[in-house]
Amino acid sequence: MQIKNLQLKAMEARRYQSPDGRPMQIRIDHNSSVTLFAPAGENEANIEFQYTASYGPLGVIKIEGSMLINDANAHDAAGKWASSRQLEPEFAKMIHNSVMQACVPQAVGLAKDIRLPPPIPLPTINVGQQKASVSGSQLGPEFA
Repeated sequence: MQIKNLQLKAMEARRYQSPDGRPMQIRIDHNSSVTLFAPAGENEANIEFQYTASYGPLGVIKIEGSMLINDANAHDAAGKWASSRQLEPEFAKMIHNSVMQACVPQAVGLAKDIRLPPPIPLPTINVGQQKASVSGSQLGPEFA
């Protein structure tokens, strides 16, 4: 399967509470969904999607877009989606990964603009903790 054209059509970012300066624990839920899967030509299908990053009572980021895919089974997959709203596993994996790759970087920028935490897990560095049974060849870099 090949994705020929992926474009974002609409972006919305809302903050429900004003930032008060104190840090708070927030759960960020990601969701991508296909809203349309229709044949577009020989071995092609047009897919419309929506990505949502929900911050619970703090805010939400929504992005809508579309993509054109090229695959020999595109018409069959579009017919199955039209009747049951289910995607074949190979199509689902490719489509949802493409949506995340396109939308998460945009969502990070939108989150920064309205002072929401970035919708990605930030790396955590633990300083001063040692593992009990690790040989010298398995040790990684040290941070001080």
